Amino acid sequence: MAAMYSTRQLLAVCVVALSFYLSHGRVNPSFKIKAVNLGGWLVTEGWIKPSLFDGITNKDFLDGTGLQFKSVTVGKYLCAEAGGGNIIVANRTSASGWETFSLWRINETNFNFRVFNKQFAGLDTNGNGIDIVAVSSTPGRSETFEIVRNSNDTSRVRIKASNGFFLQAKTEELVTADYAGDSKWGDDDPSVFVMTIAGRLQGEFQVTNGYGPKLAPKVMRDHWRTFIVEDDFKFISQNGINAVRIPVGWWIASDPTPPQPYVGGSLKALDNAFLWAQNYGLQVVIDLHAAPGSQNGWEHSSSRDGSQEWGQTDENIRQTVDVIDFLTARYAKSPSLYAVELMNEPRAPGASLDSMTKYYKDGYDAVRKHSSTAYVVMSNRLSSDDPREFFPLASGLTGSVIDVHYYNLFSDEFNSMSVQQNIDFINTNRSAQLNYVTTSNGPLTFVGEWVAEWTLQGATKEDYQRLAEAQLEVFGRATFGWAYWTLKNVNNHWSLEWMIKNGYIKI
Repeated sequence: MAAMYSTRQLLAVCVVALSFYLSHGRVNPSFKIKAVNLGGWLVTEGWIKPSLFDGITNKDFLDGTGLQFKSVTVGKYLCAEAGGGNIIVANRTSASGWETFSLWRINETNFNFRVFNKQFAGLDTNGNGIDIVAVSSTPGRSETFEIVRNSNDTSRVRIKASNGFFLQAKTEELVTADYAGDSKWGDDDPSVFVMTIAGRLQGEFQVTNGYGPKLAPKVMRDHWRTFIVEDDFKFISQNGINAVRIPVGWWIASDPTPPQPYVGGSLKALDNAFLWAQNYGLQVVIDLHAAPGSQNGWEHSSSRDGSQEWGQTDENIRQTVDVIDFLTARYAKSPSLYAVELMNEPRAPGASLDSMTKYYKDGYDAVRKHSSTAYVVMSNRLSSDDPREFFPLASGLTGSVIDVHYYNLFSDEFNSMSVQQNIDFINTNRSAQLNYVTTSNGPLTFVGEWVAEWTLQGATKEDYQRLAEAQLEVFGRATFGWAYWTLKNVNNHWSLEWMIKNGYIKI
């Protein structure tokens, strides 16, 4: 067996094992992880690597794209009356939720339109067969449409229904699919609509369903093979980082044949990551970043259309526990498995406190079934007013950790802050927030995501260095450790690799 490994590799494994047993056995309670997230690798986030989507035909129309349609003749927007369960009308002077249709992509030319209350627009099959309604909870042929764009102005579209006719706004209250023939795209044509793209999602569902079953397997496997490689682990280990937090999606537990549109191969990449971690003395935090049904409705949890549907049934919770069971069982004997994070960023109120508490307890038991030493990380709910809401559960569980994410972003309060005000906020507000969740008899604390980025324009390199230093000092007080978001990103300050190589941050 020893002949299979070099002396360097064997030594690295021994170092990892010693570190593991010291830290997990709490002989070395001062050990803290200084980690980097491997975001955008095994769970797609389009903003991290936009080029991943470049080869998709008709990539403007991916799952979850929000479209609004204004009739050129009526001059008003299509709307799902009452948000759904009723007729489609064309009587709104402005567009908001009821006037936004979320795409479900069937292929590059055919789509379903999901409305605000989650019904699908379609032909009124119980009526005259041409009126457009939104009453079906599951899409079928009658709910299938083709979007035809004007080649000279792609914001002008016509929508062909499954009966072969185009939609037209006859009046403000009557939208039908009975317009035949070609169009000159003029403002006198009731089948022409001005389309606005109101929102997009670029997650794992969008990229795999966008490429389709023929192309997606190769595209994704090439991405997993090249985006993060063994040399990245070497770089990480040489620059003061002792751990990686690896986001994974729930479909990894069904590899190599996950449910469509997901494709197999991410599990092999995760296996490689554990081997590389051993080679370079790094600990691994497995992070369930995307739970079945989406725990927050965002692209990084692989929501199809912005819906948040995790935890609505016991079966859904059991399925998620099974993913944790699978992952822990697979890696429990690896000296690099340091922690399992049960879920990333569940969002209140959709992910209820009751469903989260049940899941965290069951997920903890699933980890403990296979490992008595791996830490179990529980992410706080976003949009919750109580950062200690999981303390009654976590405080009674050995090796439990509470994960909090701190960004000087995503809130209007940061938009007008100066350099010094941002740094003061970290030293005062973030310090107080971290202190509040750090108790002597409670769970350990983990700042699982942070970044040296802000909304400030025109900041100097020195300004960024000060921002990074302040966060390293404050978040270094977290009793479990911290993890920078993320290793690689086309947006430079979000890339720890770029920040280190360019002298913006030193660990």
